[in-house]
Amino acid sequence: MKTARIAGLFGALVAFMHIALAQDGAAPACGAQTIGIFVAGAAIDGRSFRLKDGRDVRLAGIEVPPGDAARQALEKRLAGSLVLLKRMEPGSDRYGRILAHVFALRDGAEALIAQEMVSEGHARAGAHIGEPACATALLAAEGSARKAKLGLWADPSYAIKSANDAAALLAARGRFTVAEGPVLSVRESAGTIYINFGRVWSRNLTVSILKRNERLFAAAGIDPKKLEGRRLRVRGWVEERGGPRIEADWPEQIEIADRE
Repeated sequence: MKTARIAGLFGALVAFMHIALAQDGAAPACGAQTIGIFVAGAAIDGRSFRLKDGRDVRLAGIEVPPGDAARQALEKRLAGSLVLLKRMEPGSDRYGRILAHVFALRDGAEALIAQEMVSEGHARAGAHIGEPACATALLAAEGSARKAKLGLWADPSYAIKSANDAAALLAARGRFTVAEGPVLSVRESAGTIYINFGRVWSRNLTVSILKRNERLFAAAGIDPKKLEGRRLRVRGWVEERGGPRIEADWPEQIEIADRE
């Protein structure tokens, strides 16, 4: 049995190498910079697991709810399998875990594990996903899971909050939240751009973007100065600063919902 297992892993490794060679020179894909191929061990929680060599890996680009369901879903997908890791800057998190887009080999193709977790409602797309192709994949998967009310989306506490419902937003302060609503105005003051969803800060969501990050958003097709009147879906951690506020550091935190 052990010999058969080793042979199976070797065959999968060869397949991974063929995929990597076939993709060399192709258009940039999700997580373009390869770290390597490893054997996965047990899941630690819903978005991290241990490699057989003892190092810990965190799946980039997702946020998971507390509880055991997400951990079990990740365990089912990864334990004992070969995984391909593609770098997510800065390369590690504050706990020293490798931060990466993680792929499993299935039917001769790379399967993005985070996308599978999101598509089944075990996770939400995070605030910082990195690669545009990864962001597109995760946000699309989340949209489908949300419409079908899969997993966490069947729980009312995870429903998208209205940008004009200060009470609901402030009840979620300190937690990762998704909010949506039409933008009333966009203002700039003291090096910060403020996207206002209402006339009174204490009653409506405000999204802040540092002026130095404006080009980053514009390059991703989201010009902060041109968002007035648009319906936005925003993700991040709610803070209380005279009212509910979300700081947006990355373009993937803002979706233009009226395009849908």
